[in-house]
Amino acid sequence: MSKYIKTEIAGRTGFIILARPEKKNALNDALVEALTSAFTQLEEDHDVKVIVLKAEGDVFSAGADLEYLQKLQQFSYEENLTDSGKLRNLFLKIYNNRKLVIAQVEGHAIAGGCGLASVCDFCFAVPEAKFGYTEVRIGFIPAIVSVFLSRKIRGGDMRELLFTGNLITAARAEEIGLINAVIDKDKINDWVRQFAASLCEEVSAQSISSTKELLSKIPSMDLNDALHLAAEMNAKTRAGEDCRKGIASFLNKEKIVW
Repeated sequence: MSKYIKTEIAGRTGFIILARPEKKNALNDALVEALTSAFTQLEEDHDVKVIVLKAEGDVFSAGADLEYLQKLQQFSYEENLTDSGKLRNLFLKIYNNRKLVIAQVEGHAIAGGCGLASVCDFCFAVPEAKFGYTEVRIGFIPAIVSVFLSRKIRGGDMRELLFTGNLITAARAEEIGLINAVIDKDKINDWVRQFAASLCEEVSAQSISSTKELLSKIPSMDLNDALHLAAEMNAKTRAGEDCRKGIASFLNKEKIVW
């Protein structure tokens, strides 16, 4: 495992922890590759049902590492395209992950760091955290995250964030739907663990995986194609083991153990 991250498993929850606090958990190619590998490994671990992404230190992630940005200045177009593909693959790995992914944000999430939080299924943050895509302030663009962000928040709010590069408070982030809730710092760790545990105990892993697949595909489809896919997945799910188990338990008034 990379020196830049740590992984832990508690019960059926896997934790991926950004571990570059001295660099404000800034992203470079090695960290991006390490994160992609960690999310892949936990996705393939049958004992893990929920993944929590969090960070050491006072900053969740400050975006791209300065040394890394300087290095990119020497890249050719083809090299930059390949490198951009690595970040795209990481965001896709999180967004399309078969497991539910929760971002636990206990410090500022800026630029690429905000992108990391944005592509998770849930995001909970402390009141002190600020969010923003500051790329335009250094002549860069938040290109990859914009694709995911357009599926998450309203167009006007997205444009304000991406065009101004302004940072917003956690309260404002919750208001526009960028994050799910603001939790006090002394409570967020236990709160997220309890939330993850409730998901592990109360919902079907197969249902989660299928629903995530639907939510990933339908925004790019027209209405008829989306409904056709939904009907196909509906029928497929009905024949699945989890559905048979769930309906039998419901009819027999038994507690479902997932």
